Amino acid sequence: MPRISVTVDGITYEEDVEPRLLLVHLLRDRLGKTGTPVGCDTSNCGACTVMLDGKSVKSCSVLAVQADGCEVVTIEGLGTAGSMHPMQRAFHEEHALQCGYCTPGMVMAAIDLLRDDPDPSEDAIRQGLEGNLCRCTGYCNIVRAVRRGAQEMGQAVSTQ
Repeated sequence: MPRISVTVDGITYEEDVEPRLLLVHLLRDRLGKTGTPVGCDTSNCGACTVMLDGKSVKSCSVLAVQADGCEVVTIEGLGTAGSMHPMQRAFHEEHALQCGYCTPGMVMAAIDLLRDDPDPSEDAIRQGLEGNLCRCTGYCNIVRAVRRGAQEMGQAVSTQ
């Protein structure tokens, strides 16, 4: 079995993995990062979205061996209950969830969207999140949350 080294939420792990093990299963089953849900296992829903070397990926479509030497950030690595990431806080304050299953992936995809477009329009947000599905909402509150998160993240950057 290949041995990989991967940094997840700031902690480096050395793991022996089967070549076919998916990143989402490494995160959840081996490393206990259960904030990243397994949605469809086919890369259609986006619930399992994480950051891999700063870019959002659907972790059900990445093999763990492909993450060797990489840095992964999960929803759990963004903030804490006492100090949420601005995008997490915006999703909470704008009531941008119902069941919450898609929320980790939505938050991660939204943050990645803002990397390229720090002040996206409603259409840009909808296009940027089109690979992440929510089966409960009409996306209105999600779009509002991303706008609010963008504003808060922009303020956080400008005050530093």
